[in-house]
Amino acid sequence: MQLSCSSLSVHYGKRKALNQLTLSLQPGEVRALIGPNGSGKSTALQALAGLAKPSEGYSAIDGVPVSSLSRRQLAKRLAFLPQQPTAPDEMTVEQLVRQGRFAHVGLLRSYGRQDEAAIEWALECTGLTSHAQRSLRELSGGERQRAWISAAVAQEARILLLDEPTSFLDIGYQIEVLDLVHHLSRERGVTVIMAIHDLNQAMSVSDRISLLAKGEHLFDGKPADLAKSGLIEDVFRVKGRFVDIAPDAPPHFDVELARRTALRA
Repeated sequence: MQLSCSSLSVHYGKRKALNQLTLSLQPGEVRALIGPNGSGKSTALQALAGLAKPSEGYSAIDGVPVSSLSRRQLAKRLAFLPQQPTAPDEMTVEQLVRQGRFAHVGLLRSYGRQDEAAIEWALECTGLTSHAQRSLRELSGGERQRAWISAAVAQEARILLLDEPTSFLDIGYQIEVLDLVHHLSRERGVTVIMAIHDLNQAMSVSDRISLLAKGEHLFDGKPADLAKSGLIEDVFRVKGRFVDIAPDAPPHFDVELARRTALRA
């Protein structure tokens, strides 16, 4: 499935949080949204998912406007994971993942063979089969995040939107989540677009990067092209340099050389 948006703008009162965003994601692509705090990353994800009403433009799946789809129709195509999802601590991993099937089974239908297979697959591909009966309170931060992603995967949505999926996680758990994102895109053909703060993580895991600042879409392209643009230094107000750490690896921003410049009023 192809996710796209055209001239997408969102206002919060008089403030324009997102201005004329145009994107097109190919099936199986991993797209990173980067930018300073308040740049419009979360707003962009919410608008793409149909959770924020655009003041201009539209988002679409395979050319069909998201606004024309019912919530159930949309849930079968697209899964959205916010920054800090919540669920009762006593809920088990399996119970959480089962919620991902609600768009398919409805409120009154029982879970069929296909639903059970989807739940089993979601647990397996996120490495949580052995954790299925554990409560959420027993999980580490990385395991809990994987459980939420597993619930999204159980929807069998071909498009996955993640808002800061590695925030508040130790580096080991961050790597777990990013490895899972890579697996879903490459092995399962899931299209992933995620807002992420860590620049080098964005460079390493994404096929393309979109850079936002103050609601404006400043760059859309490959990580290597972003490294050559000079935009990172300008937008984030840092000084540093990109280095090639391996022939086939994406450029790495040398944070040891970076320093904050004085902010000007």
